[in-house]
Amino acid sequence: MKTVRVVAAIIIHEDKIFATQRGYGEFKDGWEFPGGKIEPGETPQEALVREIKEELDIEIEVKDFLETVEYDYPEFHLSMDCFFCTIRSGELVLKEHEAAKWLTAETLESVEWLPADKGLIEGIREYLVNQINAR
Repeated sequence: MKTVRVVAAIIIHEDKIFATQRGYGEFKDGWEFPGGKIEPGETPQEALVREIKEELDIEIEVKDFLETVEYDYPEFHLSMDCFFCTIRSGELVLKEHEAAKWLTAETLESVEWLPADKGLIEGIREYLVNQINAR
């Protein structure tokens, strides 16, 4: 089975997480964390900065690594490096997605996540709650 290596940005702003809805392809209408494929010669962090600039027209700062998701879809194996990120500059513009939402720890499960992204929700909720409680 073919392995596809991708990165995903868990963008945090004011204790909320940015989620995007796919506007194309086999998984159209599913919710995901934005990102994309790692190009040859790129680090995961470099790929993430490039992909988010292409998809959302913003500059991000890659922060903490969350985890690598390994997920078998019917046609391929997905290996997805996931990082918490913050916005450095720019205004969010949806170039490839049909919708987006800012979700709180309490509303993370209010959208229909794609299977590979669904496994991240509990770890993200924990991270958000710990950040809020640390203040």
